[in-house]
Amino acid sequence: MSQKTTSPFNGLIPELDPAELKEIFDLVASGLYSLASMLVGEGEDSARLVLETIASAQVSPCADPQNARRCSRRALAVAALKLLAARCPGCLDAPQGLAPASTCIEGDDLASTGISTGELESMISGPEREHVREWLVSLPTWMRAVFALRAVAGFNAAETAALLKLYGGSHAAAWTPEAVSEVFRQGLCSLASQVLHASAGR
Repeated sequence: MSQKTTSPFNGLIPELDPAELKEIFDLVASGLYSLASMLVGEGEDSARLVLETIASAQVSPCADPQNARRCSRRALAVAALKLLAARCPGCLDAPQGLAPASTCIEGDDLASTGISTGELESMISGPEREHVREWLVSLPTWMRAVFALRAVAGFNAAETAALLKLYGGSHAAAWTPEAVSEVFRQGLCSLASQVLHASAGR
């Protein structure tokens, strides 16, 4: 007699056919929890955000898995930013007097560091996980949010600025694409330095 498998999401999502269920699990596997934990920290809040995103994400209007992944990441990012804005009012405000800094990174993308998206995902979940997490915790909340939205969620500078302005709290309206680009560039330089430091310590 076959034993019925119980899903950990029973009671949290509506009944779905196998294709829809596989799509949801693919979304989870693509890194929703990693994104949530980078934004709000590991633990119960991140797990809850992922479950709520799966339960409420408007996945069906998306035409393909790539768009479904993007829809789910946006839904999770919105929920995470709202949580941060409520948890620490003002922590997502755009930094005042932000001036272009002399950094080791010229471009405004992850590739400028010499680290690919795949390598970053491996760092987040692999042997370097603790180093990356410690580095993230050391960042100001607004820089960590920008880094996660750009490098992990894959939003561009304009999309990231719009998300922060809409959901970062009443005083986050000063975010611009230019400010996001500069903050992200500084975050990338910090990450590159972290990677080099970790490599030298091996």
